[in-house]
Amino acid sequence: MARIRVGLLETTSFMVGTLPVPKYTDQEKTTFATDRETGQKLYTVTVFLMEEERAEAMKITVPADGLPDGLKPGAPVRPVELFATPWARIFNGSLSDGVAYRAAALELLLPTAAAEPTKRAV
Repeated sequence: MARIRVGLLETTSFMVGTLPVPKYTDQEKTTFATDRETGQKLYTVTVFLMEEERAEAMKITVPADGLPDGLKPGAPVRPVELFATPWARIFNGSLSDGVAYRAAALELLLPTAAAEPTKRAV
């Protein structure tokens, strides 16, 4: 499979949509999916990508050691080493296709000063 490094604009931002969910190798959810090289358990995190005048939800697979403490919905993050892998398969005679996203880690960002409420002098 061809992995493609995802290029982002300087103005691109990401926000966590859901808490990490374990990724499984089977529909019965009996076997955790693991990274082939490190053996780390894999998790899926839904994030919202926002750039210019568009936003979209993305599911990104991240190894357990790439998930920072304090990750919660609404938190600003930056994917580290984000790659896209196009995929396609035929199931019951129908073609399904899409793009799988994978990051080495999610970096938790501090809110910018502009986003913080200003304190008023009393």
